[in-house]
Amino acid sequence: MTTMFNEFPLTVTIGGELTVNRIGYGAMQLTGPKVWGEYPDRNKGIALLREVINQGVNFIDTADVYGPHSNEELIREALHPYPENLVIATKGGFVRGGPDYTDMSAVGNRYYIRQCAYMSMRRLGIDHIDLYYLHTPTMTDVPFEEIIDTLAGMRKEGLIRQIGLSNISADQLRIAMSITEIAAVTAHYNIGIRLGAELIKAADKAGIVFSPWHPAAVPSGEEGKRFRDVLNPIAEKYRATIQQTALAWQLHRSPRMLPIPGTTSIDHLKENLVAASLCLLPEEVNAITRLVPEDE
Repeated sequence: MTTMFNEFPLTVTIGGELTVNRIGYGAMQLTGPKVWGEYPDRNKGIALLREVINQGVNFIDTADVYGPHSNEELIREALHPYPENLVIATKGGFVRGGPDYTDMSAVGNRYYIRQCAYMSMRRLGIDHIDLYYLHTPTMTDVPFEEIIDTLAGMRKEGLIRQIGLSNISADQLRIAMSITEIAAVTAHYNIGIRLGAELIKAADKAGIVFSPWHPAAVPSGEEGKRFRDVLNPIAEKYRATIQQTALAWQLHRSPRMLPIPGTTSIDHLKENLVAASLCLLPEEVNAITRLVPEDE
């Protein structure tokens, strides 16, 4: 996929109705170690979330499994009552347990998925969810199509406004779209990891928002040398960091790209948002894109 433009819109619209700024905030890091338990410094977490809003971010991504539950509760404590233009996306379907609490599996039973949504609404203090993601398609208890049908029913009832799908393949997106409207997808995609490359193409074709997670990550060490060789001259030209350049590259990949960088630092938050003001040249975007072949 070759990028043909060097300017991008400053907002993106999810499902034709939820318009947000192009860089959101991924709240996953505001938990304990290994995404388990509460964030150790609650006051700092609250201050950071409030600064997220002060900086003009109006899209926050969370999930019931972050903590579990404590991430949604922290967002409510920090931000409720919410600004009118704030969109909170959350997710359901993962469960944690096993000998190691970090072990995760997935449940797709329609009653469980509905319970997940209701409990997220309770924790967040809302009467519906703007964007609700199926967190994973890897359920073994029910077919994928049945889960999508459950989400479609929840949308029809007004429990959720828009349906999102996380960590799916392009083929699964096409299956889901044959059942109901899909507003957004999210997957692991950045300069060094392009797991969502085919999904971006399918989403773009359908007019669906793509929200990459870990969007600003850049390979480090000896492995990352060839990435830095390409990124450093571009970053220096714009007086930016390579992470800001990586985020700007994301925004240039598609007008429907909605990266959700996460951080626990206010300074880092502000740095991330500068990426929305960087307009790269097409040849710069394409040079970064070619670092990892996507068309093979």
